[in-house]
Amino acid sequence: MKLLLTSGGVTNPSIREALVRLLGKPIAACHALCIPTAQWGHPMCGPASVRRFIADDSASPRLTGLGWASVGVLELTALPSMGTDRWTDWVRDADVLLVDGGDATYLCHWMRESGLAELLPELTDTVWVGISAGSMVMTPRIGEDFVEWPLAPDDRTLGVVDFAIFPHLDVFPTNTLAHAERWAERVGLPAYVMDDETAIVVADDTVEVVSEGAWTSRGGPDAA
Repeated sequence: MKLLLTSGGVTNPSIREALVRLLGKPIAACHALCIPTAQWGHPMCGPASVRRFIADDSASPRLTGLGWASVGVLELTALPSMGTDRWTDWVRDADVLLVDGGDATYLCHWMRESGLAELLPELTDTVWVGISAGSMVMTPRIGEDFVEWPLAPDDRTLGVVDFAIFPHLDVFPTNTLAHAERWAERVGLPAYVMDDETAIVVADDTVEVVSEGAWTSRGGPDAA
């Protein structure tokens, strides 16, 4: 898949341009499915925040409200009760999957349980746009600091990419650069630390940072 891994969504023109480049056509010509599942695993999320994410209006201008041709909802917890024949064409027909934040271990669990994780290698023309946990789920592990789901067996996630992500730099009191340094030591992987004006583009075996804000890397080729 083509990945746009963001901290806070499509928050500035540079990230929007990167999204359009990945899509290969205007946003208004693309059909999207949004995935709110990660929210159910985080204690700070719930029905109201899920509604804000799904609503295609000014309440969600950073992702679902960007002006897509259509926006549908794909709730992963429901998929095992349907059978794959019903929902896989919905995913294959989408140009982009918009994946919200919450708890990445919960999202990972339901990606595997639903069968979506198994389908990912087939979606070579699909763009995955993640916010926070929706981005972190593609990494090998997220670090214990970011596990909020009480039933998570550990901090491991899908490992589609080979680096870790520390999101929301300087957005929350516990997301400072000092916290990120300690997190990076414990997670033991090349890692990107980024604010909400930054995204990582993964396509054609290349990794590119797109930012109008602040970011750094730890343990990778771009390490400061």
